[in-house]
Amino acid sequence: MVILAGGLSERMGRDKSRLRLGGRSLLSILRGVAREAGFPCRVVRRDAVPRCGPLGGILTAIASSRQDACLFLSCDMPFVAPSLLLRIVKTARSRRAACFTSRAGLRGFPAVIWRDHLPSLRRAIAGGELSLQSLARRLRARAPRLSGFDEAHFFNINTPEDWKTAQGLWLQRRRGS
Repeated sequence: MVILAGGLSERMGRDKSRLRLGGRSLLSILRGVAREAGFPCRVVRRDAVPRCGPLGGILTAIASSRQDACLFLSCDMPFVAPSLLLRIVKTARSRRAACFTSRAGLRGFPAVIWRDHLPSLRRAIAGGELSLQSLARRLRARAPRLSGFDEAHFFNINTPEDWKTAQGLWLQRRRGS
């Protein structure tokens, strides 16, 4: 699993990977999720091609990996479940296709992208197509069925308001609500 932690965090105003919930950084929480799911974990903090959003981190990871495919997660998703990661990997392997989660019609993380997609990824970046949405279309990505997962599993922290929401969700989960 590759955790993308190289973003500028402009909307948040500080490094999101270092934010702390329950005494642990978001990065530490996600490393624990990877471990629980049985995946080795790698963190990408510096992109080979800077300032092109998550595609820079994706390119960096795939180009420097010896694996056939990489499972990607952004560092700001503290509620993702190991079972969700396993589901998306299973879908990607069974179809040998790129696989992105899909919520409200938008493709996002977690996602699996194959080494074979590296040329398409390079073309997207060279052409200035830097969104995950355009990459998912370009790769004809699949979306696994996601019944049984609540919205919190897909929640990501982008702004100070999102951070307050995440803190509330974390407390609710600790209390078992």
